[in-house]
Amino acid sequence: MKYSFAILVVFSAIEMSASQKMWAADVSTNTVLVTPAFLSRLAEEARTNNPSLRAAAARVEAAEAEKAAVRKWDDPMLMLGGAPGSSAMRQEQGDFVYGIEQRLPLWGKFRAARKIAQAEIERTQAQADFDFQRLRLAIVRQALRTAVSDETLDVGREDLAWLETMTRNVESRYRTGDGGQIEVLRMQNERSKRVQQLTTEERQLDQERFQLNRLLARSLTNSWPRLELPRIAPSIAFNERLQKLALTNEARLRVLRHEVHHALASSRRTEKQRLPDVSLGVEGRQYSGDGEFKEGLIAVKLNFPWFNRGKYRKEIERDRAKLRAAEQELADYELNVPTEARGIVTLADAARRQALLYRDEIIPRSEMALKSAHAAWISNKGMFLDMMEARRMSLEARIEYAKAVAEQYTMLAELTLCCGAADLESLQMLGTPVPPQTELDRKPD
Repeated sequence: MKYSFAILVVFSAIEMSASQKMWAADVSTNTVLVTPAFLSRLAEEARTNNPSLRAAAARVEAAEAEKAAVRKWDDPMLMLGGAPGSSAMRQEQGDFVYGIEQRLPLWGKFRAARKIAQAEIERTQAQADFDFQRLRLAIVRQALRTAVSDETLDVGREDLAWLETMTRNVESRYRTGDGGQIEVLRMQNERSKRVQQLTTEERQLDQERFQLNRLLARSLTNSWPRLELPRIAPSIAFNERLQKLALTNEARLRVLRHEVHHALASSRRTEKQRLPDVSLGVEGRQYSGDGEFKEGLIAVKLNFPWFNRGKYRKEIERDRAKLRAAEQELADYELNVPTEARGIVTLADAARRQALLYRDEIIPRSEMALKSAHAAWISNKGMFLDMMEARRMSLEARIEYAKAVAEQYTMLAELTLCCGAADLESLQMLGTPVPPQTELDRKPD
């Protein structure tokens, strides 16, 4: 339940009504908005179908079976034999020997083995959760890359339409003597390059969709609608609450903590191995001639581990060293988590500010510059090169805006993985309320 809503934190700027439309697409445009629910649906599909996650689930099942297979009572040892000798001796003492021996579950060795098995279950479960979260992050990244490729292709197609129109205009001006041949050749070259670039961008989009299908374990040729980037998300500040959340819920940190628990359980079991194994045995003798019972024996047996106490001591030192290594690795990663979370917040904020800059300033100015340069060129008051430069700036601004939005959401997805945030209430708990959607949050036309 926790992970089903984790991506909501990443995409908190999107309206709740949009998040409920998992697969809703505009029939006329065949476009799907990249919403939290859409990405959650993809992640759950991957949880079911992705081979790596199925392998992780199988490892959890194996660990659970291992715990259930831990035996408190070992298999009893049955003894059958015969005693050679003279007929009188065999008749007196018996020549058919039989018995049974059972090792006793003493010194807590069974409980130590159960604790190791339980620690292994918890470790494999934490690793499976970590694998799922990493795959979910990869899906978010890939979906955003696909949306950027869709946007880039749309920009390229619009530019091609503009170039075709302008090529006809330039050729018409040349025929009437109002334009030069250099302008005609330049525009024709730009159109040819754009056609070639569109082919490259179409193939790049196919590759992004191919990779998304791969992560979801779908058919690699599965078709996709156009993916539309979400709106700019609100800013998230790094604070003490976020740091505590990261230190508590970071996925790999939880795996390392279970590694420490497993190493501790292994060390305690090794310490108990130096204690002797005690067995209880019962033995009887009969004479094979008439089947008469001759004698019986009850015995307690134990081994002498003291002869190998040096070896046992080295085994204990080995496991304690492994425990120290796991503890130090955990301590090192605990120091790294706040630094990583702070770095992610910094990158997300930088991407957000860049997206706002392009949306609110650079894109409007570039479009205005293109319109002004085009009007000036039409009226023979401006230079052709100024119009082409304004076109380049406008195209670049739109593509950079899309990349900045995708980068912000990618960083926020990493922050979700880093902090283990569960839902929208997490933002309020961190002192980051979700503002209502306004006209200022709309995508640029």
